[in-house]
Formats: sequence, C-alpha cells, structure tokens
Amino acid sequence: MTTAEAIVLAIVEGLTEFLPVSSTGHMILAEAFMKMQKSTFTNVYIVNVQFGAIFAVFVLYWRRFFQSIDFYLKLFVAFIPAAVLGFLLNDFIDSILSSVVTVAISLIAGGVVLLFTDKIFKEQIDAAAEDEDEVKVKTVDEFGVETKKSVLKKIELSWLQAFIIGCFQCIAMLPGISRSASTIIGGLTQKLNIKRAAEFSFFLAVPTITAAALYKLLKSFNFIRSTDMEMLIIGNVVSFIVGMLAIKFFIGLITSYGLRFFGYYRIILGVIILALMALGYDLKIID
Repeated sequence: MTTAEAIVLAIVEGLTEFLPVSSTGHMILAEAFMKMQKSTFTNVYIVNVQFGAIFAVFVLYWRRFFQSIDFYLKLFVAFIPAAVLGFLLNDFIDSILSSVVTVAISLIAGGVVLLFTDKIFKEQIDAAAEDEDEVKVKTVDEFGVETKKSVLKKIELSWLQAFIIGCFQCIAMLPGISRSASTIIGGLTQKLNIKRAAEFSFFLAVPTITAAALYKLLKSFNFIRSTDMEMLIIGNVVSFIVGMLAIKFFIGLITSYGLRFFGYYRIILGVIILALMALGYDLKIID
C-alpha cells in the first residue's frame, strides 16, 4: 500500500463511516478501482483507520457522551450482540472483504430499505427537526430563588431497546450493508426520532469499532512493519478531520430530509458497479 492509497482510503472512511452507505463497502470499491494488492495489512488498515473517525465522535459529542454509568452500561448491552457474532464469524467476514459483487448487491438492497424507511418512520423523521439538544430546567437554590438553566438532553433508552438496536448492528457485518444504517433503523424501531437514533449510532460505534480494530491489530501484529504503522497514523489523522465534517453534514441532512437521498445514492452506485462488471470492467482486488 502506498501513502497515496492510504490517504484515499482514509478520506473514503471519514466521509462514509457515519453515513448510511457502508464505509467498508466504499473502501473495498476504492481498493478495486485503485487496483490495490490484497494483503493482511490492507484488511487491518480498513478496520483500524476507523479509529480516527471514532475520535471525531468524542470531539463533537463529548458532553453528551459523558452522561452517566447507566448510559455506558446500556451502550455495552447494545455492543454485546456484534461482539459475540463478530468473534464467531471473524474468518468468514475476512473472506468476503474483497467481494465487489457482494458490496454492489448490498448497496442496492440497503438503498431500497432506506427508501421504505423514510415512509414507514416519517413521523419520527419529522419530529427530529423540533428536537432541541438542550432543555430548560427549573432549579431552586437554598434561598428559595427559582432559576432556569439549560441542560443537555439525554438519549432515553431501556435495556431491551439498547439490546435490540445492538442486534440490528449485526446485520452490517456483510460489507455494503452499513453499520450506521442498521443501527439508525434499529433506533427508529425503538421509537427514537432520527436525530437521536443517529447519535446513538455514533456512540455505539465507539466500543464496536474500537474492539474490532484492536482485535484485528493484535491478531495481525506480527505482520505489520514500522512503515505500516506510519500509514495507520496518517490514515487516522485524515479520517478524523474528514469524519468531523461528515458528521455535521449528516445530522443536518437527515434532520431536514430523512434518509431517501442516501437510498437513491446507494441504488445508483450499486447498479453502476454491476453494470461496469457486466461490461467487462475488471473490478476486483488483486490477490
């Protein structure tokens, strides 16, 4: 992997990690278009370059992220299904990380689902526009003086709701499905409006991607050279910067317009990829 290839993949990761379009799927497509050589480090890089994008969540949402022990425990409950299934299916997932056809089909199928999601959960999508991040709370001091102060609104979830959203996350283990899309839809099924569902999706990405990245790094550590570590550092810096911009763009877009634009994008991209392959265009990662 060259430095230029690493930077391109990091930009793709930062742009797509939190959008419902599949960051892994897009990086696989980027690898194929750049005719990259498949290697152990490439698979490690695709997972570990997500660290930078995850750090963007901390920077943008640090006040909301550091809520309470109860919130962390529910986040852990949501993380459990993907942790267990990911560990059991790790080798299978690695075996399909170079399948462009799988990505294209998943993009189309996921795009259709997003179009229906906008219709099914229209009320929760519309409600997001009126959902302020802060609420006014009355407080009374020791002298009986009543004042109002702004308090950050929490994401209210039960244990069962958190677990169900975590189960939705497991669907995204196939490249092209999108972890963000799966967990946002999971949040909508649990009565969250789309803004809060997206934010919980961001927070759930922290333990999920951190665990996956560390596991992949430790498993392949003996194959990584010092120059590879430099690539990881550069890639994570790039994905962090781009991820910050992508999160802001995404929240604004879905709050106003829902998910349908991403649905159309996924379908169009998937059809183009399949058409190119049908026309004989060589879209595959070199073994």
